[in-house]
Amino acid sequence: MKKVTKYIVSKRIIILAILSALTYLATSHFGISLWYILLFGMVTGAIFGKVFCRWVCPMGFIMELLMGRNSQHSSMYQYHKVGCPIAWVTGLLNKRSLFKIKINQETCLHCGKCDQECYISTLEPTSFSLYKPDKLKSGDSYSCSKCLKCVAACPNGSLKYKI
Repeated sequence: MKKVTKYIVSKRIIILAILSALTYLATSHFGISLWYILLFGMVTGAIFGKVFCRWVCPMGFIMELLMGRNSQHSSMYQYHKVGCPIAWVTGLLNKRSLFKIKINQETCLHCGKCDQECYISTLEPTSFSLYKPDKLKSGDSYSCSKCLKCVAACPNGSLKYKI
């Protein structure tokens, strides 16, 4: 399962490109109402958390292209969400979604690799952590878009994305 997760996360930008193109085509060429896209985002948000931004959204894809791999620009990713109702709703649903990023504290090595990959933990290290019990969990944060880099980075599989 760890290899599958790592593989999917490594291909996330390709998945995002395809799904965002399909979302764009659905609204522009096929006339699918943005209300249906919002409804789709809400349903996926209730089930999976805030996945729409990093896995489906055309604007999310553009932001990732603009940011590149430079972590210095990762704070920019937060700003494009300000005007997006899907980001608002799915952010609120993040804590209550069926799927969550969970940690097994017994097997956790406390190596910090998950926090190094998590853009929430790197932006606000004094407040958020995936493995430190005294901090807020990044995966439950309003801003977490479930990119799952943290899960893929965990060397022994202590982090999982599951029900």
